[in-house]
Amino acid sequence: MMPGPLEGVVVTELAGLGPAPFCGMVLADLGAAVIRVDRIGGQSLPIGSIDTDVLNRGKQSISVDLKDEAGIEVALRTVARSDALIEGFRPGVAERLGVGPAECLARNPALVYGRMTGWGQTGAMASMAGHDIDYIALSGVLHSIGPSEQPIPPLNLVGDFGGGGMLLALGVLAAIIHARRSGEGQVVDAAMVDGSALLMASHHGYLADGWWRDARGGNLLDGAAPFYTTYQTADRGHVAVGALEPQFFAELLTGLGLRPDDVGAQHDRDAWPEMRRIFAERFEERTRDEWAARFEGTDACVAPVLSMTEAPGHHHNRERGTFVEIDGVIQPRPAPRFSATPPEIDRSPVGVGNDTDRVAAAAGFSEEQIVKLRESGAIA
Repeated sequence: MMPGPLEGVVVTELAGLGPAPFCGMVLADLGAAVIRVDRIGGQSLPIGSIDTDVLNRGKQSISVDLKDEAGIEVALRTVARSDALIEGFRPGVAERLGVGPAECLARNPALVYGRMTGWGQTGAMASMAGHDIDYIALSGVLHSIGPSEQPIPPLNLVGDFGGGGMLLALGVLAAIIHARRSGEGQVVDAAMVDGSALLMASHHGYLADGWWRDARGGNLLDGAAPFYTTYQTADRGHVAVGALEPQFFAELLTGLGLRPDDVGAQHDRDAWPEMRRIFAERFEERTRDEWAARFEGTDACVAPVLSMTEAPGHHHNRERGTFVEIDGVIQPRPAPRFSATPPEIDRSPVGVGNDTDRVAAAAGFSEEQIVKLRESGAIA
């Protein structure tokens, strides 16, 4: 197997939920050696099986008691040979456990200490609990999504994963480049409220320009435009329409068997309600897959809305290999693609503590010391 582009990068991940494990998965997908530090008797996923915890694919696992000084020493020695550590605790928790930035950077001055929180390490709300929906509410994202009557949470993709784990991965890699150039480690403070706000950068520009209205359900990209929205089909499926440019809008009309005079000018907002009604009636005449077949190969920007179980079977995704099946679990393939160092998933999620002895030995513990650590309960 060809090594990924991050071969040689070692990352210690303090096991948690959601964004930080996603960051670890992305780094592992790209070839980094990610060592997950699990609690003894713990499991990183609160529901389901470790076998289906896709966020933990490609990682190693050591099981350590961080309430035991000997267990903390195992974690710190692991950190000493790592390029980065990532954690997703509330501010102050890692410090109380004895694995905060001060302790870790004392062992490894070139370490990148990546911290993933919702509100950030500082600020009036830093110590409060929250979830994706709360963070994107405060950043102005949630207000912009959904019909005018009520915001709709976009799953937990914008805060947890896009503005959270993915941005943490970018920050950690940037800091690793700096550390390798300068020998200087640092703390990366990745907050989901900051990251989700950053994802709205272009929209803040649109707002300043007057092109974007600070009101949900009244803009070109939020579903208000009848040529950038979804429609129900005859079989109660749906299609997505994104015909923004005039030439694409013209192809949409052709595919629907309509003329420009039938619907009015594309950007005449007064014409939008009637245009939406006409489009809706046309899309109700055929099934989702019939429309998909009709528009495939055109530039009308129409695509079938596929479910999670349908998406892996679509011929485009099959040709690209967008999804893979590993040990019976269908999951997305690592992305993006690399021409010289194509990443591949080299192992499924492993059980808690699967690699404890191997990682401890690599950290400098002798076989006798490992036996004593296990007997004392510091590792498992």
